[in-house]
Amino acid sequence: MEQIDHEKLPHHIAIIMDGNGRWAKKKSLSRIRGHIKGVSAVREVVTGCRELGIKVLTLYAFSIENWRRPAEEVKALMTLLEEYLHKEAKEMVRNNIRLRAIGRLEDLPSNVQKTLRETIKRTEGCDGMILNLALSYGGRSEVLHAVHAILSDFQKGNIKLEEITIQRFSQYLWTRGIPDPDLLIRTSGECRISNFLLWQIAYTELYVTDTLWPDFDRAELIKAIADYQSRERRFGLTSEQLNGMEK
Repeated sequence: MEQIDHEKLPHHIAIIMDGNGRWAKKKSLSRIRGHIKGVSAVREVVTGCRELGIKVLTLYAFSIENWRRPAEEVKALMTLLEEYLHKEAKEMVRNNIRLRAIGRLEDLPSNVQKTLRETIKRTEGCDGMILNLALSYGGRSEVLHAVHAILSDFQKGNIKLEEITIQRFSQYLWTRGIPDPDLLIRTSGECRISNFLLWQIAYTELYVTDTLWPDFDRAELIKAIADYQSRERRFGLTSEQLNGMEK
């Protein structure tokens, strides 16, 4: 297994969990069986991140575009989400994990909304790690929602034009209060962002693996973190400038 520096861990890891369907197809199983196996990978990665000391984990669980999938698959995904929340709530509290959710949560079925609210409420006192689920989420919709909100405040006189800075705008996003991701992992080998955290990943390190999500485990997580730690994050500066700042 790769060795990592526990003093230089990414603060926030975001993951595009891709490949459940391909995993199932390779094994001549239904797509739904792939999603069920994917839930097991979620459990392992959440546990792994908590044990390593990662402070924030954001999982792209369901996109706005996913609503266009076959009705049977969407229904199964919503059922799996509700079951996961029911089963894992106690473990989240035990492991000091606070649940958050971003996206157009009002799009979710009412029973899922209710379970989600209850789990968020139940874990609100936890401060060991934040598990942030992106549900009915789309990066463009998030930015547009923020624009509408900030324009509304401008029209009401609550904010001046010159006060609309990058930092201030970020407070209107669904991720307000959460630092931008340091590392974005995408499984299944697809090299695209898929409308995920478009504003927040401006300087995020990207890691793409051919491993399908149901096969992504703690060892794969460690490998991604090791790759992240091998990089020099310059944020637009030169290496010489960074080295001078470290002295």
